[in-house]
Amino acid sequence: MPQSSRHVPSPRPQATWLQTYYFTRAAVSVAWIALAVTVGQATPLIGAVLLVLYPAWDAAANYLDATRAGGLRVNPSQTLNIAVSSLTTLAVAAALLAQAFPVLAVFGVWAVLSGGFQLATGVGRWRSGGQWAMVLSGAQSVLAGAYFLKMAGAVTAPAAAVIAPYAGFGAFYFLVSAIWLSVKARRNQDSALAG
Repeated sequence: MPQSSRHVPSPRPQATWLQTYYFTRAAVSVAWIALAVTVGQATPLIGAVLLVLYPAWDAAANYLDATRAGGLRVNPSQTLNIAVSSLTTLAVAAALLAQAFPVLAVFGVWAVLSGGFQLATGVGRWRSGGQWAMVLSGAQSVLAGAYFLKMAGAVTAPAAAVIAPYAGFGAFYFLVSAIWLSVKARRNQDSALAG
C-alpha cells in the first residue's frame, strides 16, 4: 500500500476545537483593537459600545468553549468567568451611563478575576498543549487589572483605546496557543505517516 494512502488519524476533537477557538479569539481581539483605536477614538459613542462589548464577548466565548469541553459543571473556572464577564458587561454599561464610578476600576476588577480564572483553566488543560501561553495570559491579566485599579482614580471614563494594549496582549497569547496546537497536530500527523 502506498504511503500516501495510509489513514492518518485526525487531531483529537478537543485539540482541534481549541485551535479554532484560540484563532477566533485572537482574530476578534485584533478586530476590536482596530475599531477601538480608529472609530472608537473618533466617536465616543462607538468607543463606549466597544467597552461594553469587550467583556460581553469574553462571556460568550467562555460559554461556547465550556459547552464544547464538557459543559459548565465540568468547567467551574470558565463558569465563574462567564458570570464575572457578564456582570462586568452590566457594570461597564452602568458606569458609562451614570459616570458614577470609574469604568477603568470595573475593568481592573474584571481583569484580575477573569485572569485568575483563565490561569486556572490553562492549568486544568495543561495536557492539551499550548496552555503555558494561557497561564501567562491569565497571570498578566491579573497584573494589568491591578494596574487599571491603580489608574482608576485618575481616569473616570477611559476611551476604548486605553484598554487596547490589554486586548493586544490577550490576542497575542491566544494566537501563540493556537499556533502551538497547530504545530503539535502537524507533528503528530507526520509521526503517524512515518510510522
